[in-house]
Amino acid sequence: MKHNQSKTELFKSVSVPKALMTMAVPTIISQLVNLIYNMVDAFFIGRTGNSYMMAATTVTLTLFLMNIALSGLFGVGGGSLMARLSGMGNYDEARRVSAFSVYGAIAIALIYSALIGLFLDPILRFLGASEATMDYARSYGFIVVVLGSLPCVLMMTLGHLLRNAGYSTQASIGMSGGGILNVVLDPLFMFVLLKPGNEVTGAAIATTLSNVAACVYLLFAYQRASKEAPLSLRFGDARQTGKGSIKAVFAVGVPSAVLSGLFDLANIVLNILASAHNDLVLAGMGIVMKLERLPNAVNIGICQGMLPIVAFNYASGDHKRMRDTIKTARIWGLLVSAVCIAIFELFAAPASRLFLSTNTSDAETALRTIAYAALFLRIRCVASPVQFLNYHTSFCMQAIGDGRRTLLHAFARELLFYIPAMFLLDRLFAEVGLASALVLGEGLGALLAIFLLRRALQQRQGQEVRRVA
Repeated sequence: MKHNQSKTELFKSVSVPKALMTMAVPTIISQLVNLIYNMVDAFFIGRTGNSYMMAATTVTLTLFLMNIALSGLFGVGGGSLMARLSGMGNYDEARRVSAFSVYGAIAIALIYSALIGLFLDPILRFLGASEATMDYARSYGFIVVVLGSLPCVLMMTLGHLLRNAGYSTQASIGMSGGGILNVVLDPLFMFVLLKPGNEVTGAAIATTLSNVAACVYLLFAYQRASKEAPLSLRFGDARQTGKGSIKAVFAVGVPSAVLSGLFDLANIVLNILASAHNDLVLAGMGIVMKLERLPNAVNIGICQGMLPIVAFNYASGDHKRMRDTIKTARIWGLLVSAVCIAIFELFAAPASRLFLSTNTSDAETALRTIAYAALFLRIRCVASPVQFLNYHTSFCMQAIGDGRRTLLHAFARELLFYIPAMFLLDRLFAEVGLASALVLGEGLGALLAIFLLRRALQQRQGQEVRRVA
């Protein structure tokens, strides 16, 4: 089986800006639509004016986002290896790697669902659920995580694999379609089909059904693409994957999963420290964590579009094209970050108000929550450029298969810099310090990331690449 020639030319010879745009724009659109449908639950829940429902979804968000970490284990690990194998012309092994990644994602999702199902209540209490928020958190967590992790993890894994095979548009249609469906289903389940007081349950049902629909579409798209691309759903292909390839999948996939998992751990610490102040601080921080995902979504889309191009050209030996791709993606991401800082600084309060109605009987509580959110947003948005640099350099190291440095960066970024900064600044300056910790932690992480990328490229390509980072 030969790889589709047009996809190879896209990675190999199309101008770097055009190739990056072709890969990144559909991914950015997908990320933004996914952001909308992850935020839409909070938006519609906010229409109730119930700050405790908002706090409950903030608590369970960490469990839901762990699905991203699990999908990265096989989606990023397998996808990166597929792109490098394609760059070397080894399409048969790339096909086997894709099948191994699909079945690996299914297995890990089932294990995660079972573990959360067994220990849901104690986990929620640990994450900061109070007596006022526990019932809401339990309902959302059971439906979205225990019942919904399999379609969610598989959906994102298939998207990664399609994207790394050059089918960025198909991957984005599937992810975006699920998001659009969720926007339609949320108000239907929350305000029409279920009784008042069950809005959190309605949001959870809508999200899970949307993920199932997206997963089914991506399975269909994946099967169609497999006729001309190194993709497979055959269990026999998965079993024949070489030991070296399996090791290479985990060499990049584990650091990617750890990176996302440590990000979730940092959010857990953030939620615990915020809830120690009061439920309104927790709810306000939850609003900000959703708003600040706007620049993150665009920048992650740029990085995901960049990864297969960098991986292909690294493996094929075209290091100049690889360097140009890295530089172009870096410039685009920093521009996006600068624009988002300006927007958030100017419109922090109106943006926060989108997520919580003040036209309710408990308007005073809602206004206090919005005030916290606006303050936190103005502080935390300053971290956007250094957050991008962390993403960008991490994706570059994943693209060239340097799992060791990716893992080192992940641990240092969260465990040495960000989490200690949260404890220190929260103790010194209360909730304002807690919000400020992101700027300090991400800034230190970015400095380390740039250093590690420089070293990685120097070791792999010699003196020619000293100008890259």
